[in-house]
Amino acid sequence: MRKLYVIGLGSGNPDHMTVQAIKALNDVDVFFLIDKGPAASELAVAREEICRRFIENPDYRIVRVRDPERNRQSADYKLAVDEWHRARAAAVESVIRDELGSDERGAFLVWGDPTIYDSTIRILQHVLARGTVEFDYEVIPGISSIQALAAAHRIPLNGIGEAVHITTGRNLTQGRTGLSENTVVMLDAENSFRSAPAADPYIYWGAYVGMPDETLIAGRVAEVANRIETVRKRMRDEKGWIMDIYLLKDGKAEE
Repeated sequence: MRKLYVIGLGSGNPDHMTVQAIKALNDVDVFFLIDKGPAASELAVAREEICRRFIENPDYRIVRVRDPERNRQSADYKLAVDEWHRARAAAVESVIRDELGSDERGAFLVWGDPTIYDSTIRILQHVLARGTVEFDYEVIPGISSIQALAAAHRIPLNGIGEAVHITTGRNLTQGRTGLSENTVVMLDAENSFRSAPAADPYIYWGAYVGMPDETLIAGRVAEVANRIETVRKRMRDEKGWIMDIYLLKDGKAEE
């Protein structure tokens, strides 16, 4: 039976690759790369470089899968994402069926960790549910941008005995936050840290964490919000894309 690996690559630094991930890379016949277009070509190049660096046998193939466009104008966010996932599942189903032999092993290379705000596992489950192609799959964890952010700022995520809440910028803006002294915010396109419910929170922000262009800013939100917005816009304009993440902490900063 076909087998697929979903391999976490870490957040941009090739040294984040785990021994388990490298072993999986060397067991793969076909790598499926989701092609998000020219704006994200740097991420595709980074994946290809990881393959060249860590794979001992060069007899592997790379198959690019064109990512369907998502309707970003829809008023129903979850419906738009669900439709996008169905379209991606159809594209993934096609390449698995046509490009992966019945006794071959394939892989999807996932930025960060596949279990944290990534759709690859969900897409494969959609494909299996369609019932037209059979395969087994294994998930290889990776160093997430959450871990890399805290390490880069040289802080723990939580205070003693405190909880950590992981959410999105959309949830933060809409007031859907967990009861936690420490909130990690991902997928924020709107600088939602200004909507933080805590009084005078401290922010640890990072863009391209783990990559050569890594940029870090920390301070009280009231004091550094404008700087973060300016730096974020400049970097996005220069590169055509941005990946950033931040940790909000109630009360005083970590020493």
